This record gives sequence, structure tokens and C-alpha cells, in this order.
Amino acid sequence: MEAANNRALQISRRAAQLICAYAVIWLLCLANWMWIQFEASVVSWLQAIVFVASLPISISWIRWATRPSQRQTQLVCFVLTVAYVLLWHLGVFSFDAVEWDVPRTHLARVGTAGLFFVGLAWSIWAVERASQVHESRRRSGQSELPIVRATPATSRAGDVQSDQRINNPFDPSAWYYGRRNAKLNQSVTALSGYSVAFLILFLIFTQMGGCQELYEMPAGGGQQQTIAQTLKVQKVIKKKFVVNPFSAISFKVPPIDEVKLQLTEITEHAYTVGYGEGAGAGFAGGTPKGQVRFIRLEYAGGDWDQDFGIGADVNMLIEYGIRTKQKVAKQTESRTVGQLKNFLPEKSPPMVYLTGQRNISISDSEVKVLREYVIDKHGMIFGDNGGSGHFHNQFVGLMRRVLPNVRPSKIPLDDSIHRIPFQIPFLPYVAPHGGKDALGWRVDGRLVCYYHPGDIGDAWTDDHSGVSPEIYEACYQLGTNVIFYAHSEYSKWLASRQQKAK
Repeated sequence: MEAANNRALQISRRAAQLICAYAVIWLLCLANWMWIQFEASVVSWLQAIVFVASLPISISWIRWATRPSQRQTQLVCFVLTVAYVLLWHLGVFSFDAVEWDVPRTHLARVGTAGLFFVGLAWSIWAVERASQVHESRRRSGQSELPIVRATPATSRAGDVQSDQRINNPFDPSAWYYGRRNAKLNQSVTALSGYSVAFLILFLIFTQMGGCQELYEMPAGGGQQQTIAQTLKVQKVIKKKFVVNPFSAISFKVPPIDEVKLQLTEITEHAYTVGYGEGAGAGFAGGTPKGQVRFIRLEYAGGDWDQDFGIGADVNMLIEYGIRTKQKVAKQTESRTVGQLKNFLPEKSPPMVYLTGQRNISISDSEVKVLREYVIDKHGMIFGDNGGSGHFHNQFVGLMRRVLPNVRPSKIPLDDSIHRIPFQIPFLPYVAPHGGKDALGWRVDGRLVCYYHPGDIGDAWTDDHSGVSPEIYEACYQLGTNVIFYAHSEYSKWLASRQQKAK
């Protein structure tokens, strides 16, 4: 019997040692994933293996804790808490690995809220348990500190307070809880202290793969020049006729070869589309994992999701990748105005797209977020009138709130945003809901907002809203120019910040 107990004790010690070793390795991998970001392939594979191993480990721990011989409420709750943290992180890591940014962000936020309530439950349990221990000791006469007797404010000067004050916050009889509602005051204090502590830890660990978002441009370089375009004449033979000259039937003999001259526009990439000195199409300041993304802004009061996603935005994103040879995301995304705060200043989206045809309802706090986005984070708003003169007034009014000291001006066709990488000979539009001229808001010479008055997004749809090929082709080219302009300016800004930091 003693030998069996010793063997069981040795097994428990080895299990505890393995658990501690795994915990240390897991924390090191977590630190690398969150802060260090050492991108060696060996480290990446080891990191993935350690995180994925949390799934079978969590399942085995839960099975062990819920066995009849081990079933204890506190032990089961502790194991479930640890398993919750491991599996939540595994989910965030998995979404990040497959580049599903939207599910990753939502899971990170929901998981953080769940972690808050789990921690709150443990805090309540710990405070209640400690309170019961103190009360039990006091009843049994083992407590070293007696109950506090507060001295009334009107007590005579000669009175002396005989009771010693209790300072232990886990004791409901502590002097700062008062004599009335001491238990309630202790609970409120514990809740406040826990909330402040959780907020501080949240701010420290806010980069946990989704709580704070990152936008990374594709690494590379290139030149800001107009793409050279040439016209190639292609000979197309439509029909060939065989004629019998001795036939008794008389008819007009057509030409032996009926020829049609077809003009085919060919785009020759005389240079790499991008900005900087890096290799391949991309931007200086980008990363190997980076890619151009198309993010649409959500807002209240109107139809922000007009032509959203597949069949419109995605078409434009695909066309941008084809025309520039840069890496692009597989799908478009949307974010609320408030969510722009989650992006780091040097890892923010260079451009966001805003469209609709009804009201734009933006709060003062959201206006402040937009101002910080275009000024402090060097972002750009691509506005598109989706179908009404009312939206034109709404958008101009919004920009007046965001940039009260900046007035819009007409963007001429010879502006760089209309020439690079494609030369736009005219402003293409589906319908001139807000006029026939593009408007721009500039800060220090940079376009922080480009407003298209004629529903360019409708030309990106699968059916191109019935416009001619000349129009929708020009709309794709203009969309490419706006996206490229925003990313190039952002790349320049990153380079200037790096120079100042040296």
C-alpha cells in the first residue's frame, strides 16, 4: 500500500513538473507572438505546435478534474478557467494564422469580456472566502484583532478609543467599511479594485492578436509614374468564301477575306508599381505578410453597406491586384468609426471607403476619431456618393465637422491622384449625384479625403450598372489610383518617421 502511494506521489510530481514546463514554454511563445515577433521559421513552427497542443491538454485536464475520485468544485472551476484561457487564445491564434481578421477581432473582444466576468467570479469567491475565515476566527476567539468600534464625531475630548483598528481589506470589520452596510461596502470596493486592475492589465496586454489591430502593407517598392499604355493593331479574319466562277447563279461576290481591324489596348508595365526601394511590387515600410486591404466604414443613420463585399468592393480589390501586381486580401472588410482607434499609428489602414445615399449619423466622439485618423495616423477617406444629392450634403457636412479649418476644392485631372499609376482623361461616373467634379480636402498638401460625386462603386459591380466598358474601365483605373495614392503617401510618412527616430 505504501509503495502504491509513493508511486502515485511520484507520478503527480512528474505531472506537475510537465505542467510547469509547458506553462513556461507557452508563456514564452505568447510573449514572442504578442511583442517580440521573432519570425524565424523554426520559432514559428514551435510556437504553432505549443499553441495547438493546448487543445488536447485542456481536454485531458477537464477529464481528469471531472473524474468521480477528483471531482471537487473548486478544482473543476480552476481547470475550466485555465482551459478557457488556452482555448480562447488558440482560437485567436488560428484566425490570425489564416488571416481571418474580422472573426479574430470579434473573438478577441468577446473572449476579453468573458475573461473579465470569469476573473470577477474568482474575485468575489476569494473575498467571500476570506471574509468567512475572519468571521469564523472572531467567533471562535482566535482573531488577534477585535471588532472596530468607531468613535462618534461628537465624543468628548477626554474619551479614548480602546478598540484597535482593523486594516485588512478582506475583513468586513475593517474601519474604512464603516459600521453600516460594511459587507456591501466591501463588495463595492472589491468590484472597483478588480475593475481598475483588469483595465490596467488590459492596456498592458492590449496587443493580444486582435484587441489592437494591425494593418500591414505588402513589402516591396517601385516608382510613382504613369503606366505606359500603347495601342496594338490586331488583324482579325472573320470569314472565308469559296466561289465557283462557272456557276449559273449570279450574285455579288464578296471580298475573299473580310477583314476587321481591332484596336487592343495593352498595358505595358515599364516599372514596378509601388513606392520605395524594396524588391517587387509593394511599399517601403511593408512586411512580407502584408497585403492591401479594402476597408469600408460603418455608420449609423444610412446605408453604409450599399454594394458591400462580393460583386463590388471585392471586384475593385481584385482589379487593383491585377493592375499593380501587389498582394491583396481575399475579401473586403468593414469597421465602425470607433474601431479605427484599435489600429496603431504606424499600423493603420492608409485608406477607408465611405459610401451610401441617405443620412450619415456620426457622434462627436466619432468625429474626433476620424480627425485623429486622417491627421495623427496619416489616413485617407475615400468618399463615394451612392445615389443622392442629400448624401452629398451629408458628406460635405461631415467633413466640415472633421476638418473645420479645411475647405474642399476641385481636384483637377492633372493632379497626381488622377495620373498615377493610370492617366485618367475624364472623371468617370455612373450618375452625377453630387456634381461632375471630384472634391478633395488637403492638409499640408496631402489629400486626406477624396470625394467622388457619381457613384463609382456602382461601376465596380458585376453588371457595372449598365455603363459602357469605357466608363467602368476608367472607374477601375480611378479606384486603383486612389488606393495607390493613399498607400504611397502612408509609406512616405512611415519613412519620414523612421528618419526622425534615428
